[in-house]
Amino acid sequence: MKLTVVPTQLEGVLVLEPKVFGDARGFFFESFNAREFAEATGVSKPFVQDNHSRSSRGVLRGLHYQIRQPQGKLVRVTEGEIFDVAVDVRRSSPTFGQWTSVSLSAENKRQLWVPEGFAHGFVVVSSTAEVQYKTTDYWYPEHERSIRWNDPMLAIAWPEVGVPLLAEKDRNAPLLNAAEVFA
Repeated sequence: MKLTVVPTQLEGVLVLEPKVFGDARGFFFESFNAREFAEATGVSKPFVQDNHSRSSRGVLRGLHYQIRQPQGKLVRVTEGEIFDVAVDVRRSSPTFGQWTSVSLSAENKRQLWVPEGFAHGFVVVSSTAEVQYKTTDYWYPEHERSIRWNDPMLAIAWPEVGVPLLAEKDRNAPLLNAAEVFA
């Protein structure tokens, strides 16, 4: 895998840049290697579920997390580009309510590690995007929580994509100060 790990301003949230081998035939890289991931990040957790979504420009998914049986997520894009966001929702954290973002695309092949205790969301900035992510726990809809994407307290600097297309649960998500968060 030969990862370069780039820390973000939120401790534990990491940008991963794999070593890509390219020539006239195209490219090759290891998108995941458990041993190298653990060595490079210090994170040694099993991934139990892979998710894959396809969305059009302006689709905004998030900000999601599971309050019980929380999920760590390793996110990558295999088609198009997204603006990917992680928000610290651990009340006892010195960075509670702060966010970080990264551009993930099929072209740059970066990945974002979002540990447990963070909300995650993204908006599609290309015409379409396919997002794949591994999770450290299964999806439990009864434990899923959301925070409103445009919470003024968070003041996330989302890129301009027109009026975002949202799921009903995201449109009606509570603001951070009213959301159930981690202690």
